Formats: sequence, structure tokens, C-alpha cells
Amino acid sequence: MSHPTLKGIEKALANIRPHMPETPFVRSEIFSRAFGADIWLKNETTTPIASFKLRGGLNALIEAKRRGNIKGATTSSTGNHGQGVAYAARLLGMPSDIFLPAKANPVKAAMIEAFGATLHKIGRDIDEAKDASRAFAQKNGVFFVDDGDDLDVMEGAGTVGLEIARSIEKLDAVYVPVGAANLLSGVASAVKAVHPKTKMIGVQAKGATTMHDSFHAKKMVERPVDTIADGLTQRVAPQLAFEVMMKTADDMLLAPDADLLRGVRAMAECAHVLVEPAGSAALCGAWSQRAALKGKTVALILSGANLTTELLQKALASEPMIPLDGAK
Repeated sequence: MSHPTLKGIEKALANIRPHMPETPFVRSEIFSRAFGADIWLKNETTTPIASFKLRGGLNALIEAKRRGNIKGATTSSTGNHGQGVAYAARLLGMPSDIFLPAKANPVKAAMIEAFGATLHKIGRDIDEAKDASRAFAQKNGVFFVDDGDDLDVMEGAGTVGLEIARSIEKLDAVYVPVGAANLLSGVASAVKAVHPKTKMIGVQAKGATTMHDSFHAKKMVERPVDTIADGLTQRVAPQLAFEVMMKTADDMLLAPDADLLRGVRAMAECAHVLVEPAGSAALCGAWSQRAALKGKTVALILSGANLTTELLQKALASEPMIPLDGAK
């Protein structure tokens, strides 16, 4: 199975750039003071779908269309990847069918339909939804966009890392939210091609440990899912993502749901950015290792902002992670 390359990620960036601008990469003064380090935020919430997932879905469909005519697209998702494929399919003039678990994030589901896709809610988790989407693709002759085992999707996600790597001269560590490890694998492939000594650290939810446990066991494992962070869920480890993660990642951490909610509040208060729980995972992981990061240059990837009002209210009611007065 082919792995992502710098050349492939550069091609992906050329594919997507006409359709979406480079996302902000800025130094956070308050976080930098709180950490005693240079903390940079890669803000993927500013894309048309408020998530990095547009990059991979768009690159995959552009490449599939380049290889030949395709009747339409389908995929499985907890929401953000589904939005990416739905938006990309509409952009390229093709229909799409998106499969979500039966209990899906209503904000993400609504956006998928707003982008013109046909929405299917089926199964207890993303892996059962994936089985249904694969079957639909085979029956109807449409293109299945696999988030985890598709090289074009991974190289599209890797453009996040390429933008970071080209924007900064010194980079000691990058913290990346992890669901299926597609983002981590793509970003690590790009960053390490430019900054070989940079540490790549993935952060998964404590209630969804498949990729974390697979990394530390050095073999693919399956784990149950029980977390509020739907963007970090994965019950079955994808083969390609696992292989690339093992080759490029330096460590994997876990963040409890309570910390992810505190991270949402910290992002809102200290960086003035709205993120979903998955989008605060990089901050949570870095904060847990803050003693080792003093004096370092660190990038945190804010992966998405599609959260429900209920979770936002819980986050704002949580205990502060980085109090404003304590960051002075």
C-alpha cells in the first residue's frame, strides 16, 4: 500500500488551492505566556465546512475524476468528513450520499444536507456506517471516499502540515487531534519532510482509544467508543493510517472528555476561536506535557468547530484550563 509523499502532498495542495485559501497560522500570546513557549495555532475552523476535512475529500474527488468519469460519491463519517465530501461533490458537479451513524451530531448532519447531499443515518458507529456506504457504492457504481485507507484523502489532509512547515523556520513539536489518524499521518508526512526533527504527537479521546492503543501495542487493535468528541471516534483501526502513523508519529496521548470541554472554553477565552471538543484535543495534549515544552516552538492543530449548543454550554460551564489571570 503506497504511503504519502511530499510530492503527493504538494500535488494535493495545488489541487485544492483554487477552491480554498490557506488557513490562518498564528502565534497565541496568551497560550505562549501560559506555556512558557511559542505556541502557534493552525486554525482549520475557517474552511467552508469549519473543518480540515474538506482538504482530503476534495483532493480525493479531484483525483478520482481525473482518472475517469465517476457517477457520484459516497462516504461514511461522524460528520466532518461527510461535510467535506458533500461540499466537494457539489463543487465538482456530482451527487453524493453520506452515511452517518444513527445517533449523529445534528449540526454536522444539517450541514451535510445543506450542501446538497443525500443523508443516510445507519448503524451504531462510524464503522457500521462505513459498511453501509461501501455496500451502497458497490451497488450503485459510485466512488467511495475512504477516510483512513485512501492515499488521496491522506495527502489532502497532509496539506495542513505543508502549510505549517512552510510558514515557520523552527518547529519543535506539532500536536494533532486523532480519530482514524488520517490527519496525523498526512501532517506528519509533510512536516517531517521539511523539518525532520520535529516531534509529531497525536491526541485521542480517553473514551476512544483505538489508534492510541494500536500505536503503543505496535499492532492494530479494536476498541469500544464512549466519548462526547465525535470527531475523535474510531472503533476499528484503518490499515493505511496505522502504517503511516507507526512510521511518522512520535507519541500518542489521551484526553478525558472533561479536559476536552475545558479546552473548548480555553480556546474561546484565550484565542477567541470556537472549536468542537475534537478541535481542542491538541491543546489538551500539549497542556498535559507543558513542563517539557518550555522554551519550545509548538504548533497546535484546531481541527474543527462543528459542535452542538448543548456541548458549547457544557464547555463554557466547565472549570478553566488556562485562566486568563493565571496566564499573565
